[in-house]
Amino acid sequence: MKNYKAFIIMFLFVFFADIAFAGDLDIQHYFDEGNTYFNEGQYKKAIESYSRLIAIYPDFIQGYYNRGLAYYRAGKYDEAVADYSRVISSPADANAELYSNRAIAYLKKGDYENAVKDYSSVISINPTLPEAYHNRGIAYANTGKYDEAIADYNRVISMKPKDLNVYLSRGVAYTKKAMADFRRACDEGSQLACDNLKQLSK
Repeated sequence: MKNYKAFIIMFLFVFFADIAFAGDLDIQHYFDEGNTYFNEGQYKKAIESYSRLIAIYPDFIQGYYNRGLAYYRAGKYDEAVADYSRVISSPADANAELYSNRAIAYLKKGDYENAVKDYSSVISINPTLPEAYHNRGIAYANTGKYDEAIADYNRVISMKPKDLNVYLSRGVAYTKKAMADFRRACDEGSQLACDNLKQLSK
């Protein structure tokens, strides 16, 4: 059985804005510089620019958000989660995009329980996003909650019946669920279950 592959979609949106702080030209400079580096794929430099901006103006939420995206692209998922959490905890209302971005960072970290929570928040805010159900299904499957995963995949299929990836995900979940049952029966002495488990494990 090949390893379970996650099909993950992330909502990426870099904030671009004119910062209306009289005299704070350094803030605008570092913000623009960070955005330029981000778009060029120079994520380390983008992080440095956003960090300089945040050091000058620590309440500038867009700086944390964009730095979180840069951290994510650089593979620094703990740091990305921390920045997304800072944005979500801000006085402004957190939206589905923010929770979705933090959720995918949790998935990359292997923190599936928190990924489920964030995708549930996404779905609560906007129940029409098939990607949120698909990714929550992936998180559920990675915690062994195959029934919940299959329910989410079924929801995606009802919304996007031509999405082949979700059929693959659901097939893997069904197989994993079957393997768990075969393993239990095998442990209790069923040779047939052991044989089936061995076949599925190839």
